[in-house]
Amino acid sequence: MPEVNFSDFGDVRYLHLGTEWVQGSMKLDAPFEIELEYVQRMMAWLLFAEPAEVPKRHAMQLGLGAGSLTKFCRKALRMRTTAIELNPQVVAACRGWFKLPADDAKLRVVVADAQTEIRKPAWLGSVDALQVDLYDHEAAAPVLDSEDFYADCRRLLTEGGCMTVNLFGRSSSYERSLDKIAAAFGEDALWAFRPTREGNTIVLAQRSPSRPKRAALAERAQSIQTRWALPAPKWLRVFKPIADR
Repeated sequence: MPEVNFSDFGDVRYLHLGTEWVQGSMKLDAPFEIELEYVQRMMAWLLFAEPAEVPKRHAMQLGLGAGSLTKFCRKALRMRTTAIELNPQVVAACRGWFKLPADDAKLRVVVADAQTEIRKPAWLGSVDALQVDLYDHEAAAPVLDSEDFYADCRRLLTEGGCMTVNLFGRSSSYERSLDKIAAAFGEDALWAFRPTREGNTIVLAQRSPSRPKRAALAERAQSIQTRWALPAPKWLRVFKPIADR
């Protein structure tokens, strides 16, 4: 396993896996907010969820990073939250340096290989929001990026569930990854953001495709911003169905 360390720059703490590549971050004075833009966009599944129902749902993260998504889903959204992380040192770092709470009735961190863990029958059809951000210490390409893997992800989801996935890397191909996700979910189930300045492209895949009207999405986005201080109205400027490209 690569060495896990952190660096502080101003009021932000960054997680590293033995290289300069950032694996996650935390505002020191607001540890339960989401600091990075691309990580905020991983919450775009909220556009397809009734806000009042969110605390009754189950979120799962594949790849813990600095714990931003896990902490936000558990504390801000009050969801049952599961994170699957291969490296126990990352879990220890999140608990020691990034304010990740201990497991409780609504939070569980599983140290396991995500590809193997998500095939266990107990998880199938149980996840409403699946967030996939799996990179090694080189951050060159997604660690798991096959059609079979994305098919396994789809089997985790409830009927109204969504997956968001971060596609980034110096040697990765966005179009190839998108084709694999489309093969598992169907192209009509896919939505995508424009890339961030850093090169992260967030793709959303619905278990059951839907096409809400723009006005309904705008209303939902405003509710998300009001309730949870996420910049959802701005998302709609750079987020659309893949079929509309």
